[in-house]
Amino acid sequence: MTSAEMSIASIVLALLLLMYLTYRGLGVLWLAPLLASLAVLLSDSPPALAHFTQVFMPALGGFVIAFFPLFLLGALFGKLMQISGAADAVAHAMGNWLGRERAILAVVLACALLTYGGVSLFVVAFAAYPIAASLFRQAAIPKRLIPGAIALGAFTFTMTALPGTPSIQNAIPMPFFGTSLFAAPGLGVLAGAVMLGTGLLWLGLRTRWARQRAEGFDDDTPASGEAPTAEPPTRPTVSVWLALLPAVVVVGTNFVLSRFVVPLWDAPYLGLAQFGGTDLSAVQGMWSLVLALLLGIGLQVLMLLSVPQTLSSAFNEGARESVMPLLNTASLVGFGAVVAVLPGFALLSDLTTQLTDGNPLVSISVAVNLLAGITGSASGGMSIALQTMGSGWLAQAQASGMSADLLHRVTVIATGGLDALPHNGAVVTLLGICGVTHRQAYLDILVVAVLGPLLALAVVVGLGTTFGSF
Repeated sequence: MTSAEMSIASIVLALLLLMYLTYRGLGVLWLAPLLASLAVLLSDSPPALAHFTQVFMPALGGFVIAFFPLFLLGALFGKLMQISGAADAVAHAMGNWLGRERAILAVVLACALLTYGGVSLFVVAFAAYPIAASLFRQAAIPKRLIPGAIALGAFTFTMTALPGTPSIQNAIPMPFFGTSLFAAPGLGVLAGAVMLGTGLLWLGLRTRWARQRAEGFDDDTPASGEAPTAEPPTRPTVSVWLALLPAVVVVGTNFVLSRFVVPLWDAPYLGLAQFGGTDLSAVQGMWSLVLALLLGIGLQVLMLLSVPQTLSSAFNEGARESVMPLLNTASLVGFGAVVAVLPGFALLSDLTTQLTDGNPLVSISVAVNLLAGITGSASGGMSIALQTMGSGWLAQAQASGMSADLLHRVTVIATGGLDALPHNGAVVTLLGICGVTHRQAYLDILVVAVLGPLLALAVVVGLGTTFGSF
């Protein structure tokens, strides 16, 4: 076996082991560096220790630096919603509006509205879980189905398909193709409908099967192995409109600040070395969301001023619960960074273009999916693909009369397929927040966040090849 073949085999082996062992319940915090080192040892590369300290750790640290505020504030926001009774109030109202038998639809729509409003999917996962838990408990739906419902609402059609969605995945292709967030709106809406319909159909079937076996909310053993949780204690009662106010404020404030306020700030000091020599456009999204979350948290604090002991407990618990999801995800980012610098990764990238030479839509679909699956990151896989092959795809499209808008939408939808394999950071974070294992809940995530988006991608590629962008 040549060194190139050995390098590719090492990447594939490390990836398969990571997915299998993660699915078996082993922690990714230590699995990711271990298996990244294994891939290095089996490749014709410098020592594994150099990759660990100079590649893995900077990537892990960079993720923590970039996203610590979102994980911390998102966890605090979700915990306060739970403690204040806001989650229960929203769940009760949604149950009344849609009926208890539509608890899954209520969770999916709530997550979709938040993510389409610009709230990070990590924040949505923290905020949606207490609402979903209350709704599912009322409807006697097993807890293990919660991750699938949240993933359907937050990780699929509002992340990649719907025109105008402010997700980072929808923004990355713009400078490569000269497009906008609203590229190919008709195809985007159609793809979103396929994802939503497929996901709801599957989760509906799973609910029906669970009821046939007389399963309830707590029938599954929790991930940590403790006894099933009892009915939650009575919390302060609030009206549904007051309960919704913090979430509405977060979405609305984030939109206004990011579009109309923060971009107008005079911030030349950001160019100084002490601030990283950056500019306002690089930080305005994070600043807007941090300020919006702080305002939403402040409103919830006002709702709990009469119970200061509960308030301090919520902050302590929320902060603790943010740590492991953050570090688990950051460790997976480190794994992807090590894999990306191995010789075999460049060969795999080249191989995807050779296998799909001809139709740029097929090439995009295969390349972006494979790279997103290998790195465990939708945005990471897309960025690598566009940086190495984006100009070639655009030239092929222009030569064949395809629009750049069509390339944009296919690229974005392709990121939402194999990215949600078991080692994906968002998947690991979501399961951790919900307190269930891969074995309990990953099958539902696989169907709604991998198979459904792949079906939608096939529909869009077929229609785009035949009719072009619309």
